[in-house]
Amino acid sequence: MARQISILIVDDEESVRDSLYNWFIEDGYQVECAENAKVALSKLQNESFHIILADIKMPGMDGLEMLKRIKSLKSDAIVIIMTAFATVDTAVQALKDGAYDYVTKPFDPDDLSHLIRNASKQIILLEENEMLKEKVVSLQNIEDMIGQSEAMQDVFQQIESVAQSNASVIITGESGTGKELVAKAIHANSPRKFYPMVSVHCGALTESLLESELFGHEKGAFTGAVYNRKGRFEMADSGTIFLDEIATISPKMQVELLRVLESKSFMRVGGTKEITSDFRVICATNRDLKSMVEKGLFREDLFYRLNVVNINVPPLRERTEDIPLLVDHFIRKYCTSMNRPIIPIDKAALQRIEDYPFPGNIRELENMIERALVVGNGKRIQLKDLPMAKEKSSPAFESLDDLGKKHILSILNKYNWNISASAKALKVDRVTLYNKIKKYDLKQPR
Repeated sequence: MARQISILIVDDEESVRDSLYNWFIEDGYQVECAENAKVALSKLQNESFHIILADIKMPGMDGLEMLKRIKSLKSDAIVIIMTAFATVDTAVQALKDGAYDYVTKPFDPDDLSHLIRNASKQIILLEENEMLKEKVVSLQNIEDMIGQSEAMQDVFQQIESVAQSNASVIITGESGTGKELVAKAIHANSPRKFYPMVSVHCGALTESLLESELFGHEKGAFTGAVYNRKGRFEMADSGTIFLDEIATISPKMQVELLRVLESKSFMRVGGTKEITSDFRVICATNRDLKSMVEKGLFREDLFYRLNVVNINVPPLRERTEDIPLLVDHFIRKYCTSMNRPIIPIDKAALQRIEDYPFPGNIRELENMIERALVVGNGKRIQLKDLPMAKEKSSPAFESLDDLGKKHILSILNKYNWNISASAKALKVDRVTLYNKIKKYDLKQPR
């Protein structure tokens, strides 16, 4: 730890500088010295030091003035003031001006070493925290939504635009389109990204369970409540709460949710204490909430409270140009998780995937690629590895008339164009059958 920490000693007494220099060098720190504040500030413009030890009494600029100058350059600098004339007033002033601590001369080497070690630990913790923050920022790209289509570029622009605000967002779209990924992207690009994003899948919980899940409960509030439990709103303080399947909540919960959104306060189930929480709410649904409002199934005031911004995620069939990118992403994802080399996909297989309508959207595509990697031969994904290759293909007809024409013709041929027998088999009268033969211009083979 010591070898990572650099120290600047600022004192007009050479004997003090030499003593401190030798002590800290022996402890393994990187050390430099300056004989006055002017020299120290000059060094600080070109170099960075973790800890600055500054004497309070120096010719020219004193230690307190230098402390203010240093703090104006770097607000988080750790400055320790040294003085032979310690008074309560100077100590208080130094701490008010941002000093980490102060020490009095003559120094006790053990006390000073202990102080420097504590300061070093704080520096390392701060640096680790900054590294973790940078890692969080970089991690948001790992599960980024993928797409170059115009529809997805529009979604990305909306995410970027809304992320910096605290506005409520409703994300709409079919099941499997990636609505939760959009919510995560908004949170990850917002000022709240270093605080939790708490997800609640409203459709999976009964009204009573959802109430307890959102608001928490006190011990003894109901049968089975054997301890106090924080709710999701409380857990999301300073962060984001994501309410998936918001359209499924009951009228009673709609009222409760509206009150919480307006006041940002609530009580746990069975509790009497008001709890406040600063959260941002993002919702998702695959239903038409506006239509539900018109039918009286969803509160209008809650709808407008939630629907400050609406982001619609397009279904996969409307962004087919993104399919090759998604296929490549999922191949890499599952090959990596299976500890296998990345394998290619045959053109025929990719073409079949691009032609498929994907009613289950991206979720279905992801499952399809994972399955292909499991059942395939391991060298490449082939057409036979896809689930749609196993399905019996039925002939394509342009219309119901085409289907009817072919069926009637097959029956006529089966009964050698015996009109009575064919009509009986088709469960129609002979006149109707004659009319169909005329309509479809059916001819008996010669």
